[in-house]
Order: sequence, then C-alpha cells, then structure tokens
Amino acid sequence: MFTVAIGPKLVSLTVQLSFTMLYQKRSRQTKARRAFTLVEILIVIALIAAVMGVAVYNYGNLFEGGQEKTEALKVKKTFPTALMGYRMDVGSYPSTEEGLTALLLAPEGKEDRWKRPYLNSAEELKDSWGKPYQYRFPGSKNPSGYDLWSLGPDGQDGTADDVGNWESGK
Repeated sequence: MFTVAIGPKLVSLTVQLSFTMLYQKRSRQTKARRAFTLVEILIVIALIAAVMGVAVYNYGNLFEGGQEKTEALKVKKTFPTALMGYRMDVGSYPSTEEGLTALLLAPEGKEDRWKRPYLNSAEELKDSWGKPYQYRFPGSKNPSGYDLWSLGPDGQDGTADDVGNWESGK
C-alpha cells in the first residue's frame, strides 16, 4: 500500500483500495472455511448409498401381504355387491355351472331378467395372481349362500393361502 499526500481525493482512494484488499483477503479465508472437504463429501455420499441400499433391499417387503389384503377386499366386498345386484334382478345367484361369467354375460334362459353387466370387465374375474376366482353355489362353506375364493399365491385349491368369503375358523 502506498500513500501519496497530494490531495484529499488520493488519500480517500488509498483508504478505499486498502479496505477493498483487506475485505477480499478475509472473504477468501471465509469461503475456504465454509466449503466441504472431499472426505466430508465422500462420507455423505457413502451414507446416502447405504440408506438407498437398505431401502431397495426392503422394497419387496414394503407391500408384503398387499395382494392378500386386496383379494380379501374383492372377495368380501366387491363381488358380494355385484352378486347381490344379479340376485335382485334374476332372482337367485348364478349356478356353479354359470359361474362368475354370468356377471358379465346373460346366462342362457335368463336374458329377460338379466339387466346389465354387474362387473366392468373380464379382468375382474381374475385374482391378483392371474388365476380365475373360484365360485360355488350353493356353497359348501356357506350353505345358505355361495362360496367365492381366490386360490392365493400358490394357485392350489384347499391350501392355507386361499382367500375366501367365509370365516377362516370354519
């Protein structure tokens, strides 16, 4: 820093230059202190990767049991509504031979009483695993009504994973 005492303007310029240089020096030091080191950045990346790894690993377990719950809702809520509408219009539930397709297409001999499709599409006749729902009327587990069930994930009838419209204790 140099000082020339020729006039008040130069003295002011000198003071201003000194202040600017001092501010820039402090500003660089402050910026250096505020920045993250490479090690800190790598630690954060490693922690994010670990959390993402755990999340991806557990993603499969996130919806575990979801399909069974969906099937229970369909069997105990959706189909009863459609079957009750059919029963009110036609006079009885579809027979075992007519099956659940009677909810989409009028069974032979009942066209005059059958008023509408009671389900939206044929896809609704398949469970979450792509297998057709099983239907029996009159039911063996519900003698005064019908039996409706999904074969469950294993696709085998009569196993513990079947989802039906009857109480599990029966």
